[in-house]
Amino acid sequence: MIERYTLPEMGALWTEAYKLKTWLDVEIAVCEAQAELGYIPTDAVEEIKAKANFDPQRVLEIEAEVRHDMIAFLTNVNEYVGDAGRYIHLGLTSSDVLDTALALQLIASLDLILQQLEDLSQAVRYQAQQHRYTVMVGRSHGIHAEPITFGFKLAGWLAEIFRGRDRLVRLRDTISVGKISGAVGTYANVDPRIEAIACQKLGLKPDTASTQVISRDIHAEYVQQLALLGASLERFAVEIRNLQRTDVLEVEEYFSKGQKGSSAMPHKRNPIRSERLTGMARIIRGHAVAALENVALWHERDISHSSVERVVFPDSCILTHFMLKEMTDLVKNLLVYPKNMQRNMNVYGGVIFSQRVMLTLVEKGMSREDAYKVVQGCAHQAWNKIDGNFQALITQDPQVTQLLSTEEIASCFDPQHHLKNLDHIYQRLDI
Repeated sequence: MIERYTLPEMGALWTEAYKLKTWLDVEIAVCEAQAELGYIPTDAVEEIKAKANFDPQRVLEIEAEVRHDMIAFLTNVNEYVGDAGRYIHLGLTSSDVLDTALALQLIASLDLILQQLEDLSQAVRYQAQQHRYTVMVGRSHGIHAEPITFGFKLAGWLAEIFRGRDRLVRLRDTISVGKISGAVGTYANVDPRIEAIACQKLGLKPDTASTQVISRDIHAEYVQQLALLGASLERFAVEIRNLQRTDVLEVEEYFSKGQKGSSAMPHKRNPIRSERLTGMARIIRGHAVAALENVALWHERDISHSSVERVVFPDSCILTHFMLKEMTDLVKNLLVYPKNMQRNMNVYGGVIFSQRVMLTLVEKGMSREDAYKVVQGCAHQAWNKIDGNFQALITQDPQVTQLLSTEEIASCFDPQHHLKNLDHIYQRLDI
């Protein structure tokens, strides 16, 4: 279970005001560390903490003149603090604050994503329990294969969600890195102990060997993991879309009162939320490529990554969180049609039981090659015919009836045979 605590909504984490707040948090943590080590007066830190503030609009006004966001921010903060402000940003470079503060934003965003992922896992778990024995046809290549249950399908989703959760928990540790090492990362003007203390105060660990920035492979991994989670959500969405097709209609997105599916065709009930999720996953995958491009910076740093990150981080975090909320609501309210599942499973007289018939013939002494040929012949004769009936053809085939009784043939068409070991999977998932 993911521990819950109060955080702003995801969108609020990526506002200018919240960003500047994290910058100030970093600056104050550094000042406190410097005071603990005797580099600056303790009373100056107390004054800074009491007076420090910022006005996002004023910061933008200053930035319009100086063309430097960090200088504009520091200038505005010093307008509030006064003389004690000379101790702020002592020995630091802009990226010390930018990268350390960015880690705080990414962690807060990841915590919200993890909480929402937990909600999704509970929704899928509930449906998997409810439909543990709801029999349906399994498909491979989009073609009818053998019986499964809808709960079994959802159990596969749940396992994938758990893997995604575990990856994000590991990612939280990976991204929890700060750097207070000065220009080009050599600690020439800032004691490494200041970095250690400040990072501890912020819930971070110092980067092992930063340049002027924290290397962007860490950040690329962050976006890649969100893209991977988005790909999982897309897989679930595509499955819902396929199962909602008119000629299948085994599940359906909830269609609310007053909702309309088409401006031209009043009958339409379209899987619009699943389609939306599919599209959003594409955006995050694109952002993952952009994040990878950010890894190769010039020498100890350049700022080609900065403009990219102003888009890909808020976009990826907000989209991922929204996708999780959409999928959670979609799963909770999913319409499931067991009668349609039963109808589809028995199309063409139960051709999906062909392997069971073949194996039973083999058990009775027929060679596998001959059994395959006999069963395939009956299956293909029934395939795609309005009155096609595989079971009837099998029951009338003399090569089958000389080995199998009517009862033995009938038992081959019992779907329960295919479900007898599904409990093992449920036990693994603790459902």
